[in-house]
Amino acid sequence: MKVLVTGGAGFLGINLIRYLLKKNIDVVSLDIADFNYPEKPQITEIKGDIRDVNSVQKALEGVTNIVHSAMALPLYKEEDILTTGIQGTQILLEESFKRGVERFVHISSTAVYGIPKRHPIYETDSLDGVGPYGKAKVKAEQICLDFRSKGMCVPIIRPKSFIGPERLGVFALLYDWAYTGHNFPMIGRGENRYQLLDVEDLCEAIYLTLTLPENTVNDTFNIGAKEFTTMKEDYQAVLDFAGHGKKIVPLPEKPAIAILKILEALKLSPLYKWVYETASKDSFVSIEKAEKVLGFAPKYSNKEALIRNYKWYVENLATFKNSSGVSHRVPWKQNLLSVAKLFF
Repeated sequence: MKVLVTGGAGFLGINLIRYLLKKNIDVVSLDIADFNYPEKPQITEIKGDIRDVNSVQKALEGVTNIVHSAMALPLYKEEDILTTGIQGTQILLEESFKRGVERFVHISSTAVYGIPKRHPIYETDSLDGVGPYGKAKVKAEQICLDFRSKGMCVPIIRPKSFIGPERLGVFALLYDWAYTGHNFPMIGRGENRYQLLDVEDLCEAIYLTLTLPENTVNDTFNIGAKEFTTMKEDYQAVLDFAGHGKKIVPLPEKPAIAILKILEALKLSPLYKWVYETASKDSFVSIEKAEKVLGFAPKYSNKEALIRNYKWYVENLATFKNSSGVSHRVPWKQNLLSVAKLFF
């Protein structure tokens, strides 16, 4: 097996590559970013864009399987999100089909469900992508189904928000406030249930779709933690672990969202609509199908995944303390939210 991982330099990419290397699998990484990890000598690195046919063709040389995780995140420009998610997926599938790639594992997102009113969410529920990111993910899945109908094996994985080593992004806000000994504000009362996922469990699910029989995996699967409580309780576990005696502070939902909308419009907050409008809502999927069909058995609860990620944050703080950006691999610049720390 030789596996191409698109987005190999990203958060999921590096964790998956490490997982595959431990299984003695040959790995190729395709990413527009440099692969600046210690594992670089152990892989084949192709620096390029999935929207560029030449880069894709080069990356596919000798490849038997693909895990497609490359995507422009919601903080990118709308055009980049749509073209990366839709055009990039189309090119990858077309070139894979031409070369007879055995399996194309597509990493989608539970964002394809929008903001449903009923939980848990099942794979058969209707899709309603919110914003450019959600819309691109829905369209990318449709393209996957087109190629599945042509005879390709195209497992689709819909993971919940996943965390673990190398994950910063929006979660760096919680970890920063916990580390510096602040209470942490939460939109709404925090009594909603918001399922997360440890990246190690996600890697295990991906590996299952790469190795189990084709007729078993050629389907669509929700992936998430099995054990999770309320937002308030799960996030409080991080504050407790940090050891400063701080607490989650609930904020009135409507005024908090109104303020964050204004701050987003003024580019004074890194939080975007999908984050602040879903933070106070239930959000959890059924993983029964993955458990029964794939034998998926997640190891980490929400609390365990959050604390594992926080430990990594503290241990590696010196390496990214003064950096910021729009990817999951760096902290998001807090802007005016850093001033709010004075009140908590």
